[in-house]
Amino acid sequence: MPNILPRLNINTYLAERLIVGFIADQIAKAGMRRAVIGLSGGIDSALSAYLSVRALGVENVLAVRMPYKTSSPASLADAMLVIEALGLPHLTIEITPMAEPLFERFPDMTPLRRGNVMARLRMTVLYDQSADWGGLVMGTSNKTEFLLGYSTIYGDSGVALQPIADLYKYQVRQLARALGIPQPIIDKAPSADLWEGQTDEDELGFTYDHVDQVLYLLVDERYTVDEVIAEGFRREFVTQVWERVKRNHYKRTMPNIAKLSKRTIGHDFLYLRDYTGR
Repeated sequence: MPNILPRLNINTYLAERLIVGFIADQIAKAGMRRAVIGLSGGIDSALSAYLSVRALGVENVLAVRMPYKTSSPASLADAMLVIEALGLPHLTIEITPMAEPLFERFPDMTPLRRGNVMARLRMTVLYDQSADWGGLVMGTSNKTEFLLGYSTIYGDSGVALQPIADLYKYQVRQLARALGIPQPIIDKAPSADLWEGQTDEDELGFTYDHVDQVLYLLVDERYTVDEVIAEGFRREFVTQVWERVKRNHYKRTMPNIAKLSKRTIGHDFLYLRDYTGR
């Protein structure tokens, strides 16, 4: 397999400044000063938390741990590493009592269905705390997950802003190292922790480092499938990845609106002309 990972390297100093500025700007434009973030114990939520603290101040970022009864104790402990390292205000809210009535009603639920229920319950908790805390819900998804559709609509994708969604997983690790995120979190196998023993790469069927290279060529460099194959990647794998990107496009957009008027939200009316109110 070829190795083009060095081509994905980022200027971590510049990336940090851009993302911190983005967070501060978006929170201010919403008329708020605070953010709420779900901490899973993984590298993505840890990085989002570190960047949010640099943008808003530690007193303005609420971390919420939301375990289910099968959640890994190690994930809870890793989330606490971030909380303690940053000095974050935090809550732990168990979602088991919320999920169990639905699971009991449908005992034949697949792990995927159960995982989606848990992801959406966690977002329900975060938005409730958003209303109580007075802050926007911060996203924790990376570019690799978004492109592959490895997310739950109105679950982990249902947030107010996405600070790290333009960073591939490889780049998330790079920036996490630069910001001094605890090493155990950087080294652990990525997992959504939706059921016991789950890992992202086992579920996806390939490693992040492998797929990041293909996605980078297809998306950032605008290679065709055949051009990526010519770089030395297997045709079956490249085709599988590209089909998955296309199939999951709907997850990366707001619900499409049927156009009837001259200015339709999402078509012609995309953003306000002037955020200053003048």
